[in-house]
Amino acid sequence: MNPSPSEILASVFFGLAVLHTFSVKRFAHWAHLSPPGSIKENVLHFMAETEVVFGVWAAALFLAVGALQGSIKDAVSYIEGLNFTEPKFVLVVMVVAATRPVVKLAESFVLLVAGLIPLAEGLSFYLAALALGPLLGSFITEPAAMTLLALMLKRRYFNRGISVRLAYATLGLLFVNVSVGGTLTHFAAPPVLMVAAKWNWDTTFMLTHFGWRAVVSCLVSTCAVALIFRKELLAMPAAQDESSGVPSWLTGIHVASLGLVVYFAHHPDVFFGVLVLFLGVVTATKEYQDDLKLRQGLLVGFFLAGLVTLGSLQAYWLKPLIQSLNGAALFFGAAGLTAITDNAALTYLGSLIEGIPDELKYALVAGAVAGGGLTVIANAPNPAGAGILQDAKVFEEEGISPLGLFLGSLGPTVVAVVFFWFVS
Repeated sequence: MNPSPSEILASVFFGLAVLHTFSVKRFAHWAHLSPPGSIKENVLHFMAETEVVFGVWAAALFLAVGALQGSIKDAVSYIEGLNFTEPKFVLVVMVVAATRPVVKLAESFVLLVAGLIPLAEGLSFYLAALALGPLLGSFITEPAAMTLLALMLKRRYFNRGISVRLAYATLGLLFVNVSVGGTLTHFAAPPVLMVAAKWNWDTTFMLTHFGWRAVVSCLVSTCAVALIFRKELLAMPAAQDESSGVPSWLTGIHVASLGLVVYFAHHPDVFFGVLVLFLGVVTATKEYQDDLKLRQGLLVGFFLAGLVTLGSLQAYWLKPLIQSLNGAALFFGAAGLTAITDNAALTYLGSLIEGIPDELKYALVAGAVAGGGLTVIANAPNPAGAGILQDAKVFEEEGISPLGLFLGSLGPTVVAVVFFWFVS
């Protein structure tokens, strides 16, 4: 390795961003000790937002590169040379998917499946949502599935007095299941999307090598968590529908808009045009709408853009590391590395290695998706879920604990590891 000064700076800032991510609760605590309404309190609250962490440190890198090169033009050139399509897509798909017509349609589907399970609604809905919901991510993309599930789970569980243990177990289960649930197709999971074209992986390949493992993993993990917390889930009363009905024609327009955004996922100029038209529809039908999740979408997009900015300069140490691993070492190495970097970045770097054997290709991607629930930064849709759930009643005012998420995701991660590596 012979890193440039800019790469060294990026690694330093990346490490600081990771440490900052694991310290957001401490910033929130300091904010609560500050004088109410003061600048200090507001700044600390801002720094306690998980979604701003990587964006803030990316901004610091931008200024540092400009100072290092002696010209801000070099920093601008670096930014303009990056691909921010994914952050833009996640922003747009969050805004479109997190609307009342789409959420109610998804909830109706889950309730239909839950009705086939002869158990109380609190338990049956939990099973249907977390076993089948993540698999929808293979068709509507993982960020859209994460957004829909987070909204449904927040209303039905996180805001209704569940225990902290169940909250973190559910959060970890959600993140892991969404990470593996998008692997039934070749276009929905970010780490798969990075390699599918170059390695000629199509949906048939994904179904036969990844898909059935994803289905079984989601089912087993969900049943295990539901079994452990069955008493609490069985005691949950049925949720009341507090929103007015939505006309079917409006639901159709929303679904069509979501479909267009997904179809043009690699063309930001097009899907932003779809968003503008969609906002016009929402404005004209306000009586059937809830507040748009623009703030959450912007924060998540900012987070991912920061991750792209900082992560793109980590290739000098990540690529040689990936090249040095074999078989099981690559699988478990990829699963572990997702805790500190985005799994799509890992698979992208793997795709740059020429002549990598098929078994190592599988090990890299399987490890990346199996470890995609360990932290907020492990998988691109995770910040979307965290952004929606962090202000839920169960997490009080200090938000989601990174350690709590890590512990909650360990069980489902082990299940995913078993099915993606040990079961043939």
